[in-house]
Amino acid sequence: MNHESFEVELRDRVAHVRLSRPDKRNSMNARFWAELPALVSELEQDGEARAIVLSSTGPHFSTGMDVSVFASKAADEGQANAGQRAARFHDTVIRLQRSFSCLEAARIPVLAAIQGGCVGAGVDLVTACDMRYATKDAYFTIYETNLAMTADVGTFPRICKLMPDGIVRELAYTGRPMGADEALQYGLVNKLYDSQEEMVESVLKIAASIASKAPMAVYGCKRMILHARDHTVADTLDYVALWNASYFQHAEVAEAMSAQAEKRPGNFVALPAVQAADDPLEIP
Repeated sequence: MNHESFEVELRDRVAHVRLSRPDKRNSMNARFWAELPALVSELEQDGEARAIVLSSTGPHFSTGMDVSVFASKAADEGQANAGQRAARFHDTVIRLQRSFSCLEAARIPVLAAIQGGCVGAGVDLVTACDMRYATKDAYFTIYETNLAMTADVGTFPRICKLMPDGIVRELAYTGRPMGADEALQYGLVNKLYDSQEEMVESVLKIAASIASKAPMAVYGCKRMILHARDHTVADTLDYVALWNASYFQHAEVAEAMSAQAEKRPGNFVALPAVQAADDPLEIP
C-alpha cells in the first residue's frame, strides 16, 4: 500500500512510521485519516512488526487538522438542514475517533517521538499511543478552545488518565501551550531529549527492546494496562486471571529462561496474523 501521509520502514521487528508532510507542518488532511488505520491494520495483518515508533519530519510533530478537511466538509453540506448537518458531523467525528483508537487497540505497543509543536489533533494522536517521548523544544496545545470548539477526537478520555485533573482543565479552558518540561513534570511524556535525532535513536532502541520480548506477553500487558485504566481492581484481577488461563504458554517461559541463561535473543512465537474483513472465515 502506498502512503501519501507517512513513510514506513520495518527493521528488526520495529515499524518506524513517520508523518511525512513537513511542508504542511504535518497537518492531517483527508488522506491522513484514511491512511493511518489502514497502515496499522496492514502492520497487524502482516504480523512481523512487534512495536511501532511514530515520529515526524520537519520542525513540528503536527499542527493538527488540516484546514482543507473543514473546507471539504463545508462544501459537502450544500442545502442540508440542521438535523442532517448534525448527523453528518457526528458520523465524521466517530470516523476520526476510530482513526486514532486503532493505535490503542493495536496488539503491539505504539511509541510516539514528538518534536516541536504537537497541536490540536496532534494531542489526540499522541495520547492514543502507549508511551510518549519529546524533545526539549516540544510543546503541546489543546488548541480547539481557541477556535471556539471542544476537542472531540480523543484527547479528553485519555489525557485525563495521564495528567492531574486541574492541569488538564487549565490547558483545555485556556488553550495555552504546555512546554516539554511541564509535560514531563505532569507525566504526559516519559523522557526529554536535546535533539530529534537523539530522541528517535533512543526510542527505536526502546522499541527494539520491546520487540525482543515474547509478543503474546507484551500484548497481554497492553490489554491488562488498558483494562486496569478503565475498570476496578477486582475486575482487572479477574480479567488477568482469565487471560493467563487462556494464553499462558509454558514453552514460551522456558524459551525466555533459556535465552537469558545463554545470553541470546529469544525465539518466540509470533502473534497470529489478523484476519482481514474480506478473508474467508477461519474457525480454529
